[in-house]
Amino acid sequence: QVQLVESGGQLVQAGGSLRLSCAASGLTFSSYYMAWFRQAPGKDREFVAAIGWNGVVANYADSVKGRFTISRDNAKNTVYLQMNGLKPEDTGLYLCAAARLQMSVYAGHYDFWGQGTQVTVSS
Repeated sequence: QVQLVESGGQLVQAGGSLRLSCAASGLTFSSYYMAWFRQAPGKDREFVAAIGWNGVVANYADSVKGRFTISRDNAKNTVYLQMNGLKPEDTGLYLCAAARLQMSVYAGHYDFWGQGTQVTVSS
């Protein structure tokens, strides 16, 4: 049974930083593309960042480029999202996702999802 468990979300002031973690189990982690999405109330799920198998290739949404960094540790079956310079518009439920076939910006291409961790940025 595949499980993705996110952690690290909390209330933070604008300009602050957070590091999210997603621990994976039940899959061959190093064979999966990993990604972070976020969802604000009443809005569609939005792509944030994705990373390739070996952690070398990464892709970011324009809205977070230069502020967020995605990374992974295949020995720990964990993917991270370092978020700096947080803005109120970054508020949302941050979800971790795993895809076997491709690194994509589309939620429908991902095979497994976590339950999410809440990030709230106050102005």
